[in-house]
Amino acid sequence: MPATLDNQLVVALSARALFDFEEENQVFEAQDDTAYMQLQLSRLESAAKPGCAFPLVKKLLALNTTGEQRVEVIIVSRNDPVSGLRVFRSADHHGLGLTRGVFTRGRPAYRYLTPLGANLFLSAHEEDVRNALQAGYPAARVFAQSAIEADRHPHEIRIAFDGDAVLFSDEAERVYQSQGLPAFTEHERSKAFQPLPPGPFKPLLDAIHKLQLATANDSPIKIRTALVTARSAPAHERAIRTLMGWNISVDEAMFLGGLEKGPFLKEFEPDFFFDDQTRHCQSAAFAGPVGHVVSGVANELVVPAE
Repeated sequence: MPATLDNQLVVALSARALFDFEEENQVFEAQDDTAYMQLQLSRLESAAKPGCAFPLVKKLLALNTTGEQRVEVIIVSRNDPVSGLRVFRSADHHGLGLTRGVFTRGRPAYRYLTPLGANLFLSAHEEDVRNALQAGYPAARVFAQSAIEADRHPHEIRIAFDGDAVLFSDEAERVYQSQGLPAFTEHERSKAFQPLPPGPFKPLLDAIHKLQLATANDSPIKIRTALVTARSAPAHERAIRTLMGWNISVDEAMFLGGLEKGPFLKEFEPDFFFDDQTRHCQSAAFAGPVGHVVSGVANELVVPAE
């Protein structure tokens, strides 16, 4: 029988999402891919430092047991195959046990999410992230400047999500952007019992919720989730009722009414936080790893007038 990834949480991520290759990337941008390849090869025996997604990946892989593979992490990278040698060497050094990888040497990498059946794609390359989101995969651009503390709360995986344009569609966000807060509040009050359409990260939350239930009784590592949103009462009700309608629960919910998210995330200490707005990502970056979900009205590309 061929190998299969069925019934596993499949996380696909680029080399720069998992490891700190920012110095090497500067060489690539200043020179070319040949110089980059030579530099990576010269550093083959030097393990790369953890990158933005490292704490999350390390903890998710710890959910696997000798008898059951629950999480599969796969490198899907624009790196060349030679540079991929250092990626796997670094993963082995850090005890991650990665065995699968796709290296495209500059070509779009997101295309391989389909045969992998990926539940999440993390990359430093915005174009790949946008394309993955358009193809229907939960995807985020990692913030390389995020604070990384790999050893905090070692027995708990903490993942936080924004609401509108992330877990939910950007339907309500469009009302806010075009008509202002009073119209947004009235819109959400009137539709409190009407579920919000799912956003790009609803499938990931669903998969994590199922993994949370499956590991609750037999894993020393627990999963804890949070909704961190700029919504406030009465707009909170529609968000909660939507989650209830999906039969998905979160452990914490923060309705901040426009307050800066960073200080609240600092207390939650997420292993990863997903938000669609750059300003919230910047605020959250000092609290832990952040992924920018490049979707929704806040991220629509503006075409210059001719």
